[in-house]
Amino acid sequence: MQTFKYQQNLNESMATITINIQNEVSEKFREIVKKERGEGKGIIGKAVEEAIQNWIKEKEENEIAQRQLELLKKGFKTGKLKKFNREELYDRKY
Repeated sequence: MQTFKYQQNLNESMATITINIQNEVSEKFREIVKKERGEGKGIIGKAVEEAIQNWIKEKEENEIAQRQLELLKKGFKTGKLKKFNREELYDRKY
């Protein structure tokens, strides 16, 4: 198991989260971050933060989609539709 501990203080309110993940996941994540962002102080933390933000966004979008699907299943009440025939619609009185 690999333990990440990330903390950053840039005049912002930041939290520290300690997680345990499988070594293979840690190594692969670090490898990808190194390829895409290089090496440096805080790079891993920024990548973890971005991954968490993307996960939160995905969950929120799925929640919105589920609510909308439920509304579609429930249906919409548009009132009683009045049936017209062509003559009534285009009957012009001058």
